[in-house]
Amino acid sequence: MAGRWKNRLKWSNVTPERVFLNRREIIAGAAALGALPARAGVNGLTSWEHVTSYNNFLELGNGKSAPARNGAHLTTDPWTVKIDGLVERPGDYDLAAILKKVTIEERIYRFRCVETWAMVVPWNGFELADLLQIAGVAPSAKYVAFETLYRPKEMPGQRSRLLDWPYREGMRLDEALHPLTLIATGLYGKDLPPQNGAPLRLVVPWKYGFKSIKSVARITLTDTRPVTTWTDLAPDEYGFYANVNPRVDHPRWSQATERPLGGGLFDRRRKTRMFNGYADEVAGLYRGMDLERDF
Repeated sequence: MAGRWKNRLKWSNVTPERVFLNRREIIAGAAALGALPARAGVNGLTSWEHVTSYNNFLELGNGKSAPARNGAHLTTDPWTVKIDGLVERPGDYDLAAILKKVTIEERIYRFRCVETWAMVVPWNGFELADLLQIAGVAPSAKYVAFETLYRPKEMPGQRSRLLDWPYREGMRLDEALHPLTLIATGLYGKDLPPQNGAPLRLVVPWKYGFKSIKSVARITLTDTRPVTTWTDLAPDEYGFYANVNPRVDHPRWSQATERPLGGGLFDRRRKTRMFNGYADEVAGLYRGMDLERDF
């Protein structure tokens, strides 16, 4: 199934990594060179420094910098993913074997957090649809559920009662099969760091970041809508669909604008785009739905 989505952004658009380490060079270089096409709606990529040090990964600790500090303790090799439920070939799938059957692509995606900060990240990965094809989706399946690794000895955040571990997420099957939906294995051409969800994380660029579950250890196909961690905990704040929508505010803040990371003094808020700028590709998935009710 790989290759159905044509990446309009290439590495020739990417500012060299050494430039990203200087915030002023990021902005100046991007503005002068047009680092990304207008379709991306940004003036350049977010730096490696910000992408890998500003993270929400509560399993590795509370606070944006805690995951980077604690991630070194996480064992990510070897790795298996349990795929079960309504599939033809359930089992524990070894990551090394999976990678021999899929095509790794480079994709530059906008990334938007429900907290209103935003990044632009060059991911490496493969379409989730390809992994589901390996397991074989049963005709009765309607949803895909995900679970993060549960390993409290290596993930200090799981020793707290902050959430009901393991972290769980889910989406409709048609969303999961969309060619934009990625299983990321790396960023900036390198393996994923633990704080970014190594070795496998979901990336759904038109949804808020909490949907893009990290360190995926289990995928379950089901015919009923799965329980998801944040929606179960606070359904008035974190909807099941979690589509980026400037017209639906979080109860505690507006979603009309977003704050791009890495700009320093030049870091101005900008208008939030519907579906995070991917409306042309995904709006059809929600035709006829009330997106203010089903948020």
